[in-house]
Amino acid sequence: MKLLNISLMAGVLFLSACSKSIDEKPVSFEVMSTKTNGEASAAFNTKDTIVYKINGNPDVLTFYSGAIGQRYEFKDRITANGKAQLQFTSLRANGTQANSIQLLVSSDFKGVVAKSQTILGVITRDTAATNANIAAATWVDISSRAAWSTGTALSSGLIDLSDFTEQGKPVFIAFKYIATPGTIQNKWTITALSLQNVLEDKTVYTQANFAASNQSITNYGVNSPGLGWLSISNPNLNTLNYNWVYSAGIGTAGSLVITGASTAAAATAPAESWAIMGAVDLRKVTPDAGLAVKDINTLLKTYKPLVAYPAGAYNVTFVASNNTVDGMSAVVRQLPITITNP
Repeated sequence: MKLLNISLMAGVLFLSACSKSIDEKPVSFEVMSTKTNGEASAAFNTKDTIVYKINGNPDVLTFYSGAIGQRYEFKDRITANGKAQLQFTSLRANGTQANSIQLLVSSDFKGVVAKSQTILGVITRDTAATNANIAAATWVDISSRAAWSTGTALSSGLIDLSDFTEQGKPVFIAFKYIATPGTIQNKWTITALSLQNVLEDKTVYTQANFAASNQSITNYGVNSPGLGWLSISNPNLNTLNYNWVYSAGIGTAGSLVITGASTAAAATAPAESWAIMGAVDLRKVTPDAGLAVKDINTLLKTYKPLVAYPAGAYNVTFVASNNTVDGMSAVVRQLPITITNP
């Protein structure tokens, strides 16, 4: 009985110890900007090295330089009002059929319909249902806003999509290929495509290009996944099976290519095929990000950032935090600095 009582007491003590939370550690942290000689200053020129003197030892320290892409006030921003601009390069070859390509925008396309396959749990596209969604959607023809190739590669120019931004809905953007029988059917190649949100402060955020969903689009050092492109056609409207070929690429790389019948004899039927991207919020931007400059295993007394500031005023921010399994405590210290030309 005595042994049992001791065991029960030990169990109670163990459970009591486990139930106690680990108290959050208050953060003690201060920082000041100085010149390399140790003189405190908030004014520097573009050739100066800025040294931040740190007082305290937080577990984690994150630095926001205040430069574009590293502004603390925009760390949670994912949309911003700007001008949505689309541009690309087109090249027409093999024939001279008129009106064989259209540039279209939809805000009510319901997207790709997936279906489950029992084999290995693979998810595939329900082509018939997706084609039904394409047919049911309202597509606005904006082909006239672009310049198109008539035989040599040609830039579309900047295509303003502000009217779609004002609708406040995500959009899908499509290239529709249309070929007629009886004559050589055109080959179209689309390259160097980019969709960007240009803000009033002259910052430019690429929202889409030919990057696939497993590739990154980078804005000011911050990555977001690509959207990819859907190539699809209705077999009843494309009996010869001429389809867009999508080649993924990062930056200006990648392409969309479609080749119809290369001889008049082979052009025995019409063709219709779609390449679709989206949905995309035309107000999308990537949030600004800070740089982790210290973790719990390091002691940092000074910090010299590798930031090339153009002349201007900046709001430098340090976020210091102590972390436990039960929570986090943090303090934010902001230092306005001014950069001038020497």
